[in-house]
Amino acid sequence: MSLKKELGFWDIFCISSGAMISSGLFILPAIAYAMCGKSVFVAYFLAGVLVLPALFSKAELSTAMPKSGGDYFHIDRSLGPIAGTLSGMAAWFSLSFKSAFALLGIGAFVRIFLPDFPMWQIKLVAVVFCIIFMILNIYGAKHAGRLQIVLVLFLLGILSYFVVAGLPSVDFSYFRADDNFWPSHRVLLGTVGMIFVSYGGLTKVVSVAEETKNVTLNLPFGMISAFVVVTIFYVLVVFITVGVLQGDIIKQGMPSLTPISDAATVFMGPAGGMILAVAALLAFISTGNAGIMAASRTPMAMAKDNLLPEKFGKLAGKGQTPVFAIVATSAFMIVVILFLDLQMLIKTASTLKILLFAASNLVLIVMRESKMSNYRPKFKSPFYPWVQIFGLIAYAFLIFEMGTVPLSISAGFIALSLLWYWCYGRQHSDRAYVLQNIVDRIIGKKLRSKNFSEELRNILLQREEIITDFFDETVLKASVLDIPASVTQKTALEMVSEKLAERLGADKSYYLEKLKEREEIGSTLISSFLAIPHIILEGENLFELVIVRCRQGIDFGDGQANVQAVFALAGSMDMRIYHLKALAALAQIVQNRSFEQRWMRATSESDLKDVLILASRRR
Repeated sequence: MSLKKELGFWDIFCISSGAMISSGLFILPAIAYAMCGKSVFVAYFLAGVLVLPALFSKAELSTAMPKSGGDYFHIDRSLGPIAGTLSGMAAWFSLSFKSAFALLGIGAFVRIFLPDFPMWQIKLVAVVFCIIFMILNIYGAKHAGRLQIVLVLFLLGILSYFVVAGLPSVDFSYFRADDNFWPSHRVLLGTVGMIFVSYGGLTKVVSVAEETKNVTLNLPFGMISAFVVVTIFYVLVVFITVGVLQGDIIKQGMPSLTPISDAATVFMGPAGGMILAVAALLAFISTGNAGIMAASRTPMAMAKDNLLPEKFGKLAGKGQTPVFAIVATSAFMIVVILFLDLQMLIKTASTLKILLFAASNLVLIVMRESKMSNYRPKFKSPFYPWVQIFGLIAYAFLIFEMGTVPLSISAGFIALSLLWYWCYGRQHSDRAYVLQNIVDRIIGKKLRSKNFSEELRNILLQREEIITDFFDETVLKASVLDIPASVTQKTALEMVSEKLAERLGADKSYYLEKLKEREEIGSTLISSFLAIPHIILEGENLFELVIVRCRQGIDFGDGQANVQAVFALAGSMDMRIYHLKALAALAQIVQNRSFEQRWMRATSESDLKDVLILASRRR
């Protein structure tokens, strides 16, 4: 049973935006200011630039493979189940940690209204909101997405008012590019590394790609629009906050935990501070809601691949949502909220998130270089592969800057994930993957990625909302001849006759005679590249297609071996209507501009069939 496609552009935009506008904006600026001073707004901009490689890579991968699980699915299918297990666990727990931290932020900001609010009550508030969002997500992504739209649009409205009202109050002379403006390169880049995690939620929306309407348009442009809008708000809001508070952003030697609200109080009065506190609460609510939605889809996808128990993947209820995965994710978040010190765990989760960003760039390179005919993204990353190479280098540096403790904890987490794969996943999951296919091609072994090629075909059919017809079914059961060397027309027809005899019975000489008679009536050459021999058979309910590719060309009588695609149709008179439909379908398919290129690039019999099934035509 498939997930309902209920999320549109605004849902994607708001899920992405809501996942970014959280503690990274309402708490982090003062902490970042303590590190690099008044240039902190520049650090926010540079952090946004470093997100672009992962953004472009994930947008392309998600339009080619729009499946629940996002990072996990892409990494598993390209790099293999071991990498898939690591990425799935990393994505699941890093999102859960980040969302739990956001929910704690709700309780923390309550202290603006109730200064004596104790910590245990802050945690209780976070748990209550976690349960509320769990119920919303169980009820359906549509309802959770609608809440996200309301929250994020209201939040962006408040921030817009903050920017308009705050700019006139900024002391621009404070930002003079003097010796105090620029810190050392190491300090600035270290601050960028810390701020970078504020953008970490941008791409987690790919986890709900399978639930997105018109995914090839809504997903990439929803993500890119969210990135542009949120980056502008990050830079402007931080610039205004620092320009208004200046050194007062540090209170009694400690960075303020409510810097944006403090700045609003200066130029808007106490009411302005309260308004921004409400905005912060909305931000934490939207992050917690979006986090449960996205995080729960990863274990669901892993369960479908037998890397987790089956119950994680079952859809239930009126909303047809992964109830057990949502409940398990929410339960884990509640444990984190109640019992764990989040500061170091958040840094660890950030390290895991950066690893996932780096992996996305590697996956894109693997998929592009695999030359798979079924890899057909509608959005393509610009400046490939230089953007991805830059991303890999930049993310390696950021991981190094996270420190030894988070790296050690991450290494332990990876070891536990590998242990889970060894004890459970290895015994339940055995799939070919794209990197394996590339290695096989290099060393000259028979390719083993047939299963994924077929899976990718089904994903594309679902993406394009294509309902297969009689011609598609004919292609799927058709015989295939992939001839490596040049042959004559006579040899090619003999080989076709043998295939027809195997499938339909009778002697091959019967079919060969029919094919020769058809060529004598008139050549079945359509072009120098293509021929479509077709014959009428005696009998009833007979219809067969033989697909032929000759890499070096078939000589059809003019002395030049150049025909590389032959589609031989054979059917009885009562199947005449299907015969004509097949001819019409083939006529449309071969007119596609990319047909010849994809035909010659196909690496297997399955790929050759997919060239026909996935081609654009009227159905």
